[in-house]
Amino acid sequence: MIESLKENIAKHISISNKELDDFCRLFKIRSVKKKDHLLREGEVCNFEGFVSNGLFRIYHVDYNGFEQILYFATTDWWITDIDSFTNEKPSMLSIEALEDSEVCLISKSDKDFAYEHYPKIERLFRIMTQKTHVSLQRRMIDNLSKTADERYLDFIDKYPHHKRLSNRLIAGYLGISHEFVSKIRKKLSQGK
Repeated sequence: MIESLKENIAKHISISNKELDDFCRLFKIRSVKKKDHLLREGEVCNFEGFVSNGLFRIYHVDYNGFEQILYFATTDWWITDIDSFTNEKPSMLSIEALEDSEVCLISKSDKDFAYEHYPKIERLFRIMTQKTHVSLQRRMIDNLSKTADERYLDFIDKYPHHKRLSNRLIAGYLGISHEFVSKIRKKLSQGK
């Protein structure tokens, strides 16, 4: 699991083997069973996590009881509630394993320690944060300007693991009904 974390870090920054080993020792490895939560709304998020294996959904339940999925995190993705983690306040999000999964978790104090002792790690998280902002901005623009069909096509392109997800989960991400997802899938399979 730590090897996949090291490979992910190497995609973003150049760092010595010693610094990389020292940084990775700050992570705790955790197995999470399907349907178990890493975080529930109302808890303070005390981790930033790297998914070494598995699939998670990061979601919010609105005042009507509808689940709004912000994103799915599969192998080689990072997960957290950045607002709760950074500001040490109760989370508005939940993080649930959609299948048996394994994650590498770092605490806020260990991450702050890494920032202080390994300047390249601060660069790593700055780069990842910028990429996240770009992705969220694009998603917001797409939600405002694209049809549900176009958003669905973008979704299956962005998330190659979409076949592991139910229509209900996809609908929660796209902000449409699961019946509408079924109609889109049917229409696309018929080539219309």
